[in-house]
Amino acid sequence: MIEGIILKGIGGFYYVDTAEGLIECKARGRFRKTVGKPIVGDRVTLEIQPEDGTGYLQTIAPRKNSLIRPAVANLDLVVAVASAAPPVTDPFLIDKVTAIAVHKNMDALVVINKTDANPGDELYETYRRSGIEVLRVSAHTGEGIDALRERIRGRVSAFAGNSGVGKSSVLNRLDSSFGAEVGAISDKIGRGKHTTRHVELHPIEGGGYIADTPGFSSFETEQMDLVLAEDLQYAFPEFEPYIGQCKFTGCAHVKEKGCAILAAVENGEIAKTRHESYVKLYESVKDLKEWELTKGGTR
Repeated sequence: MIEGIILKGIGGFYYVDTAEGLIECKARGRFRKTVGKPIVGDRVTLEIQPEDGTGYLQTIAPRKNSLIRPAVANLDLVVAVASAAPPVTDPFLIDKVTAIAVHKNMDALVVINKTDANPGDELYETYRRSGIEVLRVSAHTGEGIDALRERIRGRVSAFAGNSGVGKSSVLNRLDSSFGAEVGAISDKIGRGKHTTRHVELHPIEGGGYIADTPGFSSFETEQMDLVLAEDLQYAFPEFEPYIGQCKFTGCAHVKEKGCAILAAVENGEIAKTRHESYVKLYESVKDLKEWELTKGGTR
């Protein structure tokens, strides 16, 4: 048996990157009943069939994390690509993605693109103060691309960004073979180059993988619903010094009197946009019960 990582799954076939190259695999029926459905990013072992070189999945290693939408496992880093130049990114979209990442124990990185048109000083300062790493880049001039390339080297990273923000341009700047790699895998699958509906891992120069997603819309609200309201506060790193300092226990940090986090917002210690995003997310999960956390079927 050999080891590998699932780059894409479609139509019951799984494409696994191994030391032997890219291998098309299937999962036997009994495998899916006992082990569960494989997803992109799974670390697997497989057995190659000598007659045609295809494989059968044998085991899936325990996942360190996973998302439902997009369905991907074992992410090291989630990169939220944003822009202060038109179309300007709504901070709530950034905050939703970074909150998911923090809650799932993934590193989060905000990348402000199009700095040649607008340096995004306000966005940069907001995330610098939040405790979430932030980089400024320009896919047009190449500014900051080397720093970003170093940040993702050897890691499994997911990129998300609203339409028009230049996410694809950033990806192409990061790796000159990125487009060719998309085509090569798509050709093997025989489905053309329309890969935007499914998450797919692409090997990158220097080691590591990028999981491309259609945009922020791929991180559906249902994914955020997997955070209990009382846990959401921990998905905002800058809240941490104030948790437990509120006048009343069980404070929701929304509009309560004596709330230490609200006081920090008023004092300028926490950005208002960050707290506004927290409140919107809190309203969407406040009625969620603990037993509902497993209804998404994650392992």
